[in-house]
Amino acid sequence: MPPTVSNVDPELHYIAPTPHVPNSKLPVLIYRKVLSGWSHNDLIDLMNKNGWKKSGQWKTYKEAHFHTNIQECYVVISGSTLYSLGKSPIDPEKNEEGNENGIKVTLNEGDCFMLPAGVSHCSIESEGDYEHMGFVVNDAPQWDMNFCKDDSEMTRIKAKACAELPIPTTDPVYGAGGALPKIWREIEGR
Repeated sequence: MPPTVSNVDPELHYIAPTPHVPNSKLPVLIYRKVLSGWSHNDLIDLMNKNGWKKSGQWKTYKEAHFHTNIQECYVVISGSTLYSLGKSPIDPEKNEEGNENGIKVTLNEGDCFMLPAGVSHCSIESEGDYEHMGFVVNDAPQWDMNFCKDDSEMTRIKAKACAELPIPTTDPVYGAGGALPKIWREIEGR
């Protein structure tokens, strides 16, 4: 019998666009420790029940990249990592308003996070045999890879493609009643 899902409110992280990363007006959602101690099969079953399919399983991936054609969910299945979100290696540290470009978050075993299309992501450093499992909505296409090196005009074009993606109808952890579709729809006005 699978474990019970804890009731955890998500952290919301809004990340402004940069010259080389579209990012999104939709926030990154992080559920802390929501899936601690779950077996790989139980995680896959939970996500499948909620309309998400496994897209892969990876260790530390240090190259900043984003996707324009999918929304993603990741679950940290072991170890921990310092993760960079929303910044290209060629972006300046600060934007024109003097704010940091992108954010850094520490993610630990059991944390689940959802990325809107266009948000760049990569690990900076990892500990404890870090590994994560990825999920996309069931009808998602094969993802594209963008390595955050386009000029600002191409980044704007890619941002438009990201913004046109449908919002998932279910939250990968909590299903139809979960936070992801509610929060993202409210922001989009859909």
